[in-house]
Amino acid sequence: MKLETLLPLGKVDPGLRAAETPLDISRVGADARLVEEMGYDGLVTEETKDDPYVIMALAAQATTRLKLTTGVAMAFPRSPTITAMSAWSLQRLSMGRFILGLGSQVKGHIQRRFGMTWSPPGPWMREYVLAVRAIWATWQTGAPLEVKGEHYNINLMVPLFTPAPLERPDIPVHLAAVNPYMCQVAGEVADGIRPHPVCTPKYIEEVMLPAVRKGAAKTSRKLDGFAVCVKPLIATAPDQNALDKAIRNVRARVAFYASTPAYAAAFEAHGFGELAQNLAAYSRAQRWEEMPKFITDQILHTYATIGTWDEIADKLQARYGHIVTHAEFSIPVESAANKARLIKMVERLHTG
Repeated sequence: MKLETLLPLGKVDPGLRAAETPLDISRVGADARLVEEMGYDGLVTEETKDDPYVIMALAAQATTRLKLTTGVAMAFPRSPTITAMSAWSLQRLSMGRFILGLGSQVKGHIQRRFGMTWSPPGPWMREYVLAVRAIWATWQTGAPLEVKGEHYNINLMVPLFTPAPLERPDIPVHLAAVNPYMCQVAGEVADGIRPHPVCTPKYIEEVMLPAVRKGAAKTSRKLDGFAVCVKPLIATAPDQNALDKAIRNVRARVAFYASTPAYAAAFEAHGFGELAQNLAAYSRAQRWEEMPKFITDQILHTYATIGTWDEIADKLQARYGHIVTHAEFSIPVESAANKARLIKMVERLHTG
């Protein structure tokens, strides 16, 4: 299967900064043009230290071909109307290239970072996406707006605040997911899922996609064109010596993810439920430095793709090519040689 290649914005380095430093918002346009030049199909930005909609607007102005995705923007801290307007504006600016990727965020962040009341995320997300779609329909067709649910009652849209219809109004919605219920919601109301990096091909195929199909059947939806967008855990480097350091970093990342209760199902599916419980206790005690030692090579290779730059594209294709539609992948671009090498990797993923 051909994998469309999506680049997480901020992880390609044109040589003006170190790869480990935060995204430089003043460089977004130049980085986006570089990504387009290297043959990527799309560009992805997450929501950590910068507003993802601002980042995507800068990328949209600098490019003509790339698909532009929030991977992901937080849904619940923003009202559906605000999210609908941000996506509508980006779809207009990009001339139809925007994909709205949404995530629920975990309970602690919703309560303690955003100061909101927690609610089960699956039903909340279903209502949220349906509300966003209803608002878009009102803007595009003039349909009456009547959203009434447990979380949102939205029925006012006056001409002053109604954007003009779009030439390309179909904005895909992708949902971040790990557990089966959110996958079912995606099958009901979304156009794709974004599995967490700990979601292995086995977990995606045996747990997530059956739940997607269950959701689609519930609402009699067809899944033609349904996207499965993976941002895999990767340890890669130009040579074996440098790869050893990358492996240490990914081993620590796997340990951190295993300690997070929201991701436990992805570890239980491979028989590592006890490991996840043990590491959760270590994280509560803030014994972070001790956690990587529990990630054996077997566990590491279950969740991460490891290889040198010359190997990694083929390994990704072999691991994910049969089950996902889009793969996010990058290496730092610090020289002309790095750039040429990365272009060849992208070509390999396209032709696999």
